[in-house]
Amino acid sequence: MPLTDTAARSAKGREKPYKLADGGGLYLLVNPDGARYWRLNYRFAGKQKTLALGTYPITSLADARKGRETAKEQLAARIDPSEARRAEKRAARLHSSRIFEVVAQEWFAAKLPGWVPSYSDRLLSRLEADIYPTLGHRPIADIEPPEVLEVIRKVETRGAIELAKREMQVIGQIFHFAIASGRAKRDPTQDLRGALKSPGRQKHHRALPREDLPDFLKALDAYDGEPMTKLALKLMVLTFVRTTELRAARWSEFEGLDGPEPLWRIPPERMKMRFEHLVPLSPQAVAVLQELRPLAGRSPQLFPSPSKEGFMSNNTMLFAMYRMGYHGRATVHGFRGVASTWLNEAGYHPDWIERQLAHDERNEVRGAYNSAQYLTGRRQMMCDWANFLDGLRRGASNTGA
Repeated sequence: MPLTDTAARSAKGREKPYKLADGGGLYLLVNPDGARYWRLNYRFAGKQKTLALGTYPITSLADARKGRETAKEQLAARIDPSEARRAEKRAARLHSSRIFEVVAQEWFAAKLPGWVPSYSDRLLSRLEADIYPTLGHRPIADIEPPEVLEVIRKVETRGAIELAKREMQVIGQIFHFAIASGRAKRDPTQDLRGALKSPGRQKHHRALPREDLPDFLKALDAYDGEPMTKLALKLMVLTFVRTTELRAARWSEFEGLDGPEPLWRIPPERMKMRFEHLVPLSPQAVAVLQELRPLAGRSPQLFPSPSKEGFMSNNTMLFAMYRMGYHGRATVHGFRGVASTWLNEAGYHPDWIERQLAHDERNEVRGAYNSAQYLTGRRQMMCDWANFLDGLRRGASNTGA
């Protein structure tokens, strides 16, 4: 008599294991601890064998019967069901071991002992944020150059040109590891030479090289020009907003300057993309604002001016940089690129960086809703950036550079 699902469900453990037969060699093995296993007895090449078909109730009675029918078809074709099952498992393991993310994890583990923790943490963050979402699930031998280029282009659009080159190198190293272990035959990054953007074509606003940043900060501290202009430049470096967003800032846009979570809320009408933009303020940025307040007097503007606009002109900060010796070497807007490069290289989540840079949000509803997105992480990121600048400033002072 065939087994019923009710009988299988109500089967309890006894002192010794026992079987509940369903017919055709299929039975439910019930262990003393109550665990229930589907088993199929069959003969192949004159030998009695047993095939495991799963655990009840994860594998239902209907599924176990399907397994029995499949085994019968294999036997009719003179195929041993147990050997067929082992071959399937081997193929699954082999397929898994050839997935890009699995190969990348093996490469990472092999290289890890030679890396300092700060570098390995940043690299793992880049893999997880930039590379795995597109390539991680793909069989590594099937990945073609256009797929790799898609990954790199996304990094380039963030303005992180040098980081894009390094991530290309990382992908190439993973492919070399795969080739050495017999899981790939070629490195598709070799076909992408010359396809990456060059900094010269990409940068519309000349950014200060990071190695020159300590000297710039020292020169800014020593700047003897208009105090309000000096503070404007300091706030620009700390917040890396667009120049027009800084020049036209109003005191009414700042919130909680005396509290634990100070914030600059830039209204949509002053933003390039017409979405409200939130700038978490570091303690260093708040200190600049406190120093700036008495200079602004009763004006609603941070940087009042008798000009027609009523606030600082477009060239005021740029001319101050010229006086500091940076004519042709950097622009005010270029500090956005400086910050973006450091934050990307430091391993912060790309979405945090993009949101903080207020880059183009293609979906208007999403853009409006997301003005406060990732605010907690972005606040920590902005504080870390300010602390990094303090460290560079102290280093420049200590070396006398």
